[in-house]
Amino acid sequence: MHIPDGYLGPQTYIPMFGAFAATAAVAVKKVKEKMSARNIPYLGMAGAFSFIIMMFNLPVPGGSSGHAVGGALIAILLGPWAASIAVSVALIIQALIFGDGGITALGANCFNMAVFMPFVAYFIFKLFRVTAENKVRATIAAFSAGYISLVLTAVLTATEFGIQPLIASSADGKALYCPYDLSVAVPVMAIEHLLIFGFIEGIITSVAVNYFLKNEPGLIYSLNNGYKSENK
Repeated sequence: MHIPDGYLGPQTYIPMFGAFAATAAVAVKKVKEKMSARNIPYLGMAGAFSFIIMMFNLPVPGGSSGHAVGGALIAILLGPWAASIAVSVALIIQALIFGDGGITALGANCFNMAVFMPFVAYFIFKLFRVTAENKVRATIAAFSAGYISLVLTAVLTATEFGIQPLIASSADGKALYCPYDLSVAVPVMAIEHLLIFGFIEGIITSVAVNYFLKNEPGLIYSLNNGYKSENK
């Protein structure tokens, strides 16, 4: 899921940096305004959780690998804006210190996994109209949010580097950046996440949401139409 350096040309990674920077600025403002002091430690824990879970890259046939992200769970528990911050911090640390994901692709990686995925997951969860009393519906909603958001994020990622041969090639037609076009990139990324990593993300999300439903339902952003206690 982490796009490495050399896979995206400047025609793609510069606009993606801009899109991520604009979203991050809004996210910081939203969280400062609305997140209560009680929830701040959870934001730090969420970033650590996302960082750890993304470090478990599982190899798949064909030389690729994949991983869960945790973005769906964080969006459901703390809200999509908070999830954007938590997952972005994890991705930035991974890229700068561990070399997991390219520096030039950092804007794209952050936008895909820290913006697109949390918002997709949050709105999918909300579509189920979950209540704290209906744990079966909550489980299905959480699994669906995790599964679908991760698969769609994988397809978005594949599209970004799959279009490179179309928009950046040499005079003789050789791709300047990612050599795999959409006909290769999208099926490979979609299949591995449809069959493996989407299920992992969905299971993690549903199990954790169930835990919070039993123990701290008041902390679940998606069930309370926002944070239960706001900063004043």
